[in-house]
Amino acid sequence: MKTQVKALVVGGGAVGTSIAYHLARAGWDDVMLLERDELTSGSTWHAAGLLPLFNMSYATSHIHDYSVKFYKTLEEETGLNAGFAVVGNLRMAQTQDRMDEYMLYASTAETVGIPYEWMTPAQIKERWPLVRTEDLKGAIYHPTDGYINPADVTMAMAKGARQRGVMIERKWQVDGYAWAGDHWKVTCTKMGEKGGNLIPTEETVVIEAEHVVTATGNHAQRTARMLGIKIPAIPVEHQFIVTEPDPALVAYRKDGNPEHPVLRDADAKWYVREERGGWILGPYERNAPARFLYEVPDSFRADLFPLDLERIEEEYMSMIHRLPSSEEVGLKDDYNGPICYTPDGNPLVGPAPGLRNMWLAEGFSFGITAAGGTGYYLAQMMVEGEAEIDMASLDPKRYGDWMTTEYGARKNEEAYEHVYILHHPDEEREACRPLRTAPAYERQRAMGAQFGCVNGWERPNYYGPKDAPKGFDHDTRSFRRGGWWDYAKSEAEAIRNGVGLIDATAFTKHLVRGPGATEFLDRFTCNKLPKVGRINLTYALTDAGTTRTEYTIVRLAENEYYCVSAGAWTAYDADFLKKAAEDFMGAGGGWVDIHDVTTQWGVFAIAGPKTRDVLNELVKDAQPDTVLSNKRFPWLSMRNIELGMCPVRAIRVAYTGELGWELHHPIEMQNYLWDQLMLAGEKHALKPVGARAQNWLRQEKSYRAFGTELGRDATPLEAGLDRFVDLDKEFNGKAAMLDKGIRSKCVTLLIDGPEDADPWGREALYDGDTKVGRLTSGGYSVAFGKSIGMGYVRPDLAEVGTKLRVRMFDQLWDAEVVEDSPYDPSNATIRKDG
Repeated sequence: MKTQVKALVVGGGAVGTSIAYHLARAGWDDVMLLERDELTSGSTWHAAGLLPLFNMSYATSHIHDYSVKFYKTLEEETGLNAGFAVVGNLRMAQTQDRMDEYMLYASTAETVGIPYEWMTPAQIKERWPLVRTEDLKGAIYHPTDGYINPADVTMAMAKGARQRGVMIERKWQVDGYAWAGDHWKVTCTKMGEKGGNLIPTEETVVIEAEHVVTATGNHAQRTARMLGIKIPAIPVEHQFIVTEPDPALVAYRKDGNPEHPVLRDADAKWYVREERGGWILGPYERNAPARFLYEVPDSFRADLFPLDLERIEEEYMSMIHRLPSSEEVGLKDDYNGPICYTPDGNPLVGPAPGLRNMWLAEGFSFGITAAGGTGYYLAQMMVEGEAEIDMASLDPKRYGDWMTTEYGARKNEEAYEHVYILHHPDEEREACRPLRTAPAYERQRAMGAQFGCVNGWERPNYYGPKDAPKGFDHDTRSFRRGGWWDYAKSEAEAIRNGVGLIDATAFTKHLVRGPGATEFLDRFTCNKLPKVGRINLTYALTDAGTTRTEYTIVRLAENEYYCVSAGAWTAYDADFLKKAAEDFMGAGGGWVDIHDVTTQWGVFAIAGPKTRDVLNELVKDAQPDTVLSNKRFPWLSMRNIELGMCPVRAIRVAYTGELGWELHHPIEMQNYLWDQLMLAGEKHALKPVGARAQNWLRQEKSYRAFGTELGRDATPLEAGLDRFVDLDKEFNGKAAMLDKGIRSKCVTLLIDGPEDADPWGREALYDGDTKVGRLTSGGYSVAFGKSIGMGYVRPDLAEVGTKLRVRMFDQLWDAEVVEDSPYDPSNATIRKDG
């Protein structure tokens, strides 16, 4: 057994074997895979093997699409048939709301290039007469996917990996990881059989590996404990049953009819597919419990849990309703096994927090579907430094250290239950909330705030009625303009015409200081650093030259900086900053001290033409008439001011594009400051404003947002941020950014869309009938009285005045490329003196 390798993959399920295969295919010729038992002995062996392309995530859609295409090539390469039955996937809808969901998804699928077809109930019945259709609205049909044998596809990938030089070792358990400065020392124990159990033997070995990938499935909590990190991947029970042969189905097939597609009745919360003349039913029911919260028992191997058929009775009866011929068919087999989940249902793929050369591939609830694509894109990240698509939405660091086992278990149960619940774009799931609340939370709630959750923080999305009943926000959701839309519209108008107050406490905040801070940040970011008392917007790039993080940098002193970034990405940004600073100091740079001060500072953003009127009621200064003037407090500057008795680090910037300030304040004084602002604002009609209105307003100013317009698949120059890139200095990623050139361009569009809907930022863009790009953001413009969006198109189509079309609800709607910052392009309102 070899003890020194380039890369060690831990876990021999479908995901692990795919990663090993793709690392070898990408050119690494010294790769080893370890499996503590036999290949496929985790969740792979009892998976149903479905390959659903349907997914609302752009990155996950790419991953699934790659898998489906890749699996079809394995037999030619390896000689092993992976058992891929390309029967298609019919996803049925009982309601118009469900059809709206499918139409939004379909536009996302178009951006990836996934084929689909629409079917009416009559077309379904004509093609598959065993399906009851009179209560259906329609369906979306994917002709290119289906199902596969999980063990066969895993073995085919394993053979392909071996053919490319990968060493696969079974019955070796990892018992410890130690970082040696430039490689990992992985302690492994040989496992043996005793009485049907798998037990450690006395044979051990230490493997030295430059890179380690963990794909440990149900064992993720044990992996996390050994690495000293948190991995919110915890299994949930999933039951599925196999029926005896259905005589009607057998007769249907004997007549020469093709196999049914995988049937999904999302409103009934199940999938069904054919299995040897019978049916497999897989429900996603309520109250499926999380298991193995801390570790998998040594006695649990390729095992199952006791059945709880009463839990899935409703789903079973709905299958009989949809397939009436199944009513008299008996049960043949049943399964209840663990399938790993994460709080948002998406896997954890990428670098581990705080560790070097440690990569995670954990938390796969649809592991067979995702295995091929995960291997492909993770290998790109490891070998080339970055994947060709933005993988940030799957990054393991999207959850911070505030996450606990209890949180992970309860949210994972919720994610399981929500597999088939309508995925409204304005969906806010309720489990484990509220958890992280700023002090003003109760005051805002009393004013009618309806909250969203960002990185665990409660943040007002909009303010509804003060006496809103329980469930009000849930009932306002829609794929069109929901019941909250009018509230957000009035909030956006308040900022454009008067004054509004936004709680932005969730912003990520880091203090960067020390003798090396200036030189470090100058190399770390692409823009000039601001002078003391000034601020600048800048970007940290990946080694591939794409956008890794957006920062607002406030220079507090010669070598002291306050760096503000997106609230959803605190752990993600902290990890990147600290590792970059370590590299800088390791290369001889001066000392840099980095502190995450997110929870120490609250933030209120006040904006609108009457902002000064409100602040002048409170500001304490020797010359109060001029303290907020352009001369003493110019745009893009920071001043320490006093509002009543609250010391405030005020930053003159506004994400809404109006005259405004961010008021960074000691978190313990937040309630005092909120009360003072609301009291002072009464005579000026100050209105509390939520995140949805702010999102609309920032699009009117073409302000790019990280996670939408900004990501690891586009450079700042492609994002149209040339004015924030100083090409006269050297910075990380500069050469790679220039080498990439301009492959696509970020634009703002005004859209003549349907009267009852706006784009969500997932839609395909067309030039005539040719797909030319995609939206990354969408909403409504109160300034222009129509829909607005931002997105990427071919550079030749980025000129102002270009006519394009947007796919919404299976129709193409006219859109026009407008100048950047179509609202107040000269920034006159932001710079207004007073």
